[in-house]
Amino acid sequence: MRTLKMIVGVFLVVAAVYLGWTLVPPYFANYQFEDAIQNEALFDSYTSKTEEDVRQAVFKKAQQLEIPIAPEQIQVKRGANNALAIWVDYSVHVDLPGYPMDLNFHSGSKNKPI
Repeated sequence: MRTLKMIVGVFLVVAAVYLGWTLVPPYFANYQFEDAIQNEALFDSYTSKTEEDVRQAVFKKAQQLEIPIAPEQIQVKRGANNALAIWVDYSVHVDLPGYPMDLNFHSGSKNKPI
């Protein structure tokens, strides 16, 4: 009975490490991507960059982080007083044994200049 408990315990630890190894990188990349979007919205609110220039900068950052998006998925809108809103909806497919899944992310930021 003691060896059965030990085998189950080792199995649970290995399963937890595998799940962490598989699921943490997409969430960490999303965290970094959201930070990049916030910085882009903050700094570009005070510049004369066009919406397309902002879209390309965000897309370049997404490529660096290996986030699977197309430029058309990046929504950029400049409002009154140069307020800038950037948002992106995307999914990352993760293949877990016996349970493939899609992780849906909704990243965005809105900045109003002073």
